[in-house]
Amino acid sequence: MPTTRWADEPEPRRLPDVHYARSGDVAVAYQVVGSGSRDVVFLRGLTGDLLSTWDQPLLVRHVEGLASNGRLLMLDRRGTGLSDRLREVPSVESSMDDIRAVMDAEGSEQAVIWTGATATAVAALFAATYPDRVAGLVLFDPRACGVAQPDYPWAPSEAQTRERLAAIRRSWGDRDFMGDLAREYAPEVADDEAFIDWLVWHLRRSLSPGAALTAARFEMELDIRDVLSAVRVPTLLLAHPQRPAQARYLADRIAGSKLVDLPSLRGIYTWVDDACHEATMEATADFIAGLGSAADPERVLATILFTDIVGSTELTARLGDARWREVLERHHSVVRRTLARYSGREIDTVGDGFFASFDGPARAVRAALVVVEELAELGIDVRAGLHTAEFEVADGKLAGIGVNIGARIAATAAAGEVLVSSTVKDLLAGSGIRFEERGLHRLKGVPDDWTLYAATGSELVP
Repeated sequence: MPTTRWADEPEPRRLPDVHYARSGDVAVAYQVVGSGSRDVVFLRGLTGDLLSTWDQPLLVRHVEGLASNGRLLMLDRRGTGLSDRLREVPSVESSMDDIRAVMDAEGSEQAVIWTGATATAVAALFAATYPDRVAGLVLFDPRACGVAQPDYPWAPSEAQTRERLAAIRRSWGDRDFMGDLAREYAPEVADDEAFIDWLVWHLRRSLSPGAALTAARFEMELDIRDVLSAVRVPTLLLAHPQRPAQARYLADRIAGSKLVDLPSLRGIYTWVDDACHEATMEATADFIAGLGSAADPERVLATILFTDIVGSTELTARLGDARWREVLERHHSVVRRTLARYSGREIDTVGDGFFASFDGPARAVRAALVVVEELAELGIDVRAGLHTAEFEVADGKLAGIGVNIGARIAATAAAGEVLVSSTVKDLLAGSGIRFEERGLHRLKGVPDDWTLYAATGSELVP
């Protein structure tokens, strides 16, 4: 029986439909708000729930403000909200895959990415890795490192990090804990019990207790300081008035970025404070309106892999030419099959060595581990080296000092070893890949000493 609606009742809000994009085997939920020639992706942190978003008018005004600049794509990252729930919270690169999957599903060739805080890493790495897909970045209260370092003292200390993790492990989901967390996140409206109640449920719907703990570890372990210079798309940095130094840190490292100081905010949400919301929307609109057409990228961020057979000269002499050719054929078959499995691109092959590139470090390390293990089972000892850096792109090839660094790391590795630079390791928070430090090394022809790590296995190899 239909429900009667009185004439003076307001029309109920018609919510944007929920769609799903396939990102590998994962379904990623998203909504499309508004229309226009410019696409904007609203990427939240590791909490978010599309449906309960529309229950909060203050958050709705933020969404609608972003949508006033064009067509807005808003998603729940994998493991959160309406997207597929997983045993683990994803790595940075799988989060990048989710953005790309949503854009592809809607035919979006290029978009402005609007995000901030702990999602800074995903957006910045996406822009550096796929500069042709990013018209611009807007980063509010950006973060570059999860734990305080000598050159980055604004993050929590290790002791504070451990204390936070313990509290989440004990209490995530409990009403008192979640209420305190809501008031910490939004002190401007701490006395508004209806708002606090909404935020408690919003957070609960975003992450289960186990996922919340894994998400917190992921955020605290991440470190993108070494790759900020690879971000070369137009970037707007919105500095939190309580933490302006963090935004200035990024402004000093992202060439041509614009820094805007926001007013009157204590918590983590621009949209709970009228003055801050207005300043945020004005700065965002001015930035997007000023964007031109993007040029073809000449430099990209990538992870490179070098492999070669250990003792190949002695092995050739022992086996003879005919048998050696058979060994090489088996070796090449394993490497190329593995590259295809992990979306690697073969750049060059010389004798028994491979040079390949990947758009994500986790895929690269996992590919290297598989190559080493499978070839060891065939009696072939291989070593591998990996490095993540910004590379020049020319005729489909990668060039620059980063290539030399990757090759030298591989040459340093022992038989059966996968060695990586600290840059690779720092980008693999939440990946399930284990590392052991191998100390400082002087790489031939490369400035400075380099701390190298051996990848010793992966808990989450797909």
